Amino acid sequence: MNKKLQSKLINISFFSLVLFSVLSCTRGSRVSATDDTLRIPIIADARTMDPVLVEETYSAYMTSLVYEGLLEYHYLKRPHELIPSLAETMPTISSDGLEYIFKIRKGVHFTDHPSFRDGKGREVKAKDFIYSFLRVADPKIGTGNFWIFDGHIKGLNEWRDVQKKLGNTNYDELPEGFSAPDDYTLKIKLTRKYPQLLFVLAMPITFVVPREVVEALGPDFVNKPIGSGPYKLVEWLKNSKVSFEKNPNYRGQVYPSEGEPGDKEANLLGDAGKTIPFASKIEYLVFVEDSTAWLTLKSGGVDVGGIPKDNYKEAIDVASQDLTEDFKKKGMFLRKAIDPDVTYLAFNLEDPVIKKGGVNLRRAIAHALDNKKNIEEFYNNRALQAHSPVPPGIAGYEEDFVNPYTEYNIEKAKEYLAKAGFPEGKGMPDLVYESTQGATSRQRAEKVQRELQKIGINLKVNVNQFAELSKKLNDKKAQFWGIAWLADYPDAENFLQLLYGKNKAPGPNASNMDNPEYNKLYEQVRGMVDSPERRKLIRRMKEIFTEELPWIVETHRLAYQVNMPWTYNSKPGYMGSSPAKYMRVDPERRAKGLK
Repeated sequence: MNKKLQSKLINISFFSLVLFSVLSCTRGSRVSATDDTLRIPIIADARTMDPVLVEETYSAYMTSLVYEGLLEYHYLKRPHELIPSLAETMPTISSDGLEYIFKIRKGVHFTDHPSFRDGKGREVKAKDFIYSFLRVADPKIGTGNFWIFDGHIKGLNEWRDVQKKLGNTNYDELPEGFSAPDDYTLKIKLTRKYPQLLFVLAMPITFVVPREVVEALGPDFVNKPIGSGPYKLVEWLKNSKVSFEKNPNYRGQVYPSEGEPGDKEANLLGDAGKTIPFASKIEYLVFVEDSTAWLTLKSGGVDVGGIPKDNYKEAIDVASQDLTEDFKKKGMFLRKAIDPDVTYLAFNLEDPVIKKGGVNLRRAIAHALDNKKNIEEFYNNRALQAHSPVPPGIAGYEEDFVNPYTEYNIEKAKEYLAKAGFPEGKGMPDLVYESTQGATSRQRAEKVQRELQKIGINLKVNVNQFAELSKKLNDKKAQFWGIAWLADYPDAENFLQLLYGKNKAPGPNASNMDNPEYNKLYEQVRGMVDSPERRKLIRRMKEIFTEELPWIVETHRLAYQVNMPWTYNSKPGYMGSSPAKYMRVDPERRAKGLK
């Protein structure tokens, strides 16, 4: 049997088994009244469990359960507020903004592992953070995440250059910018002001890992995480299910006692002051097809979930924009939030065909695509038209900023295609569009394909697992693709860095744009706090983005989250990687099933 076909049949069989299992769990007689497992659906598996390699949402979800960093975000407050995690308090910052001093929380231990003395997890020390930060800069690891430190930390770029020449990375030779005067004090020295550093230190990339375990496991560390977080990995069935159990040695936190207006009324403060995490076990179930995830959600087989486009009218009353009475009668409820994100179609500006066609080819394609129809068909109008990379809720977003290439105009598309040297598509090579798995992704790719045919462009579609697409982007092998960026932190710089020349692939700038003026402005903006002057510079960067057109911006999405009646403390729109440690289910209520 063809190996690919065999693999596909096995995968389908497994999904059928998983679906049968979770549906069975919703029937009262089969559900334990003490099983408080939290079950969450996702559309793609994690690529890695190693924090330093985290480059997408799904890996961030997983690693954030096992690992912790110096800082994290308050779960309920909006706008988002940074709070200490493994740091005792927020850092002391020098008057010139170039030195940060953190005091490390005492008594925090890694989970048990044979690599530790007597197999018992040792205490987390300041030196562990330095080791973890150096891994981000290690050229031999192959992470695309060095952009978070690149040019900011004293001596780190020089340290990185030296390591390139060595057979083995020397983690004992430290750059000037990282030091640990004692076990519980960490100092970071900067080359220039970098206000985003605090945001960076709440990202999974900088979460702390134990050196002896990393070295003992070698390449297998990506699959066998050992951290200090609230959960530990117990099972990872690739592309199917990931299971975590509560870490019995976790330091413990408490659920927040304050949030934003409306949280109390939404029953989000009922567990104020109680110790977290709540769920004894967390399961992430991977559903490639929206229809399967929706069927599972409706039956109570998962505890929260989104509403696929094809089921919107079934779930939502158009007049009230709330769940229909049928769903409400079952006790289900809806939570909404504006996601700090942008969805877009991207071009690889170093691809020969894209390069030859120039900006006129990109403008032709932009005008040929009907994004209004896209928002109606694929988002049920649960999205805003985007005009730049910066989303609402982030300083630098402007409602009055208009990108002229978001207009659907076939005649303009044909004119620009002729200017690109391909009148009516004559002489135009086939374009290759990289899509991901799933019915919705396929339908969206087919829509792009049909619309480009109208101006004479033939589009071929490749279907990838998300990990495969990520690799193509890192290797500069993709030509044209659709993707989204959800904010790592609440600052426009996090979106603008996606187009900075020095961040070209394998960094986050997969479009490989390299505009000198944009680069210079970016280097100014990243060292500034929010101000009218900074916003003026950001506006010019958005204008350059529009002129270059490395992306066709599509939407800023609105999250609609359906919750089961036994689910508590879910609040969409959280900037932190995973809200699961704050969530809980009532197992007795779940055992009764849906009404």
